[in-house]
Amino acid sequence: MIRDLNTSFSVDQSTEAVFNAVNNVRGWWSERIDGVTDRIDQEFTYQRKDVHKCTVKIVEFLPGKKVVWLVLDNYFNFTQNQSEWKGTRVEFEISEAGGKTVLNFTHRGLVPEHECYNICFDAWTFYINESLKGLITKGVGQPNPLTE
Repeated sequence: MIRDLNTSFSVDQSTEAVFNAVNNVRGWWSERIDGVTDRIDQEFTYQRKDVHKCTVKIVEFLPGKKVVWLVLDNYFNFTQNQSEWKGTRVEFEISEAGGKTVLNFTHRGLVPEHECYNICFDAWTFYINESLKGLITKGVGQPNPLTE
C-alpha cells in the first residue's frame, strides 16, 4: 500500500511535452521561484507569502522519463514540526500507456501522520491535477502569483 502522497493523470501530449512542463515550475507551482528548475544538481527555492518556503535540489533528471527533487530545507507557518518535509523526495515519473502519456507524482516521505498532510494533499492535488495538467493541455497553469 502506498502511504506517500501520490496522484497521477494521463494526457494526449508527448512525454517530452510533459517533461518540459514539469520543469517549468514557475508555470504551474509558483512564479516566485528563485534558482534553476531544469538541470540536475541545481537548487531552487519556493516561497508563498510567509506561509511556506522550501529549498529543493534536483537529484534525478532523466529527459522524458523522470525528475526527482530532494527537499533540503522547509518552513511552514502552520505546523509545530518544521522537519516534516526535510529529506523527502518529490518525484515526477512519466510513462506511456494506451497511447497516452501518464504522469505519476509522488511526494515520498509525506505520509498521513504528518501534521501538514491534509493541507499538503489538497495543495499538491491542485498543483498537479489542475495547474500542471492545465499547463500541459492548455498551455497555461495556475501558479501562485509573484506577489505571493
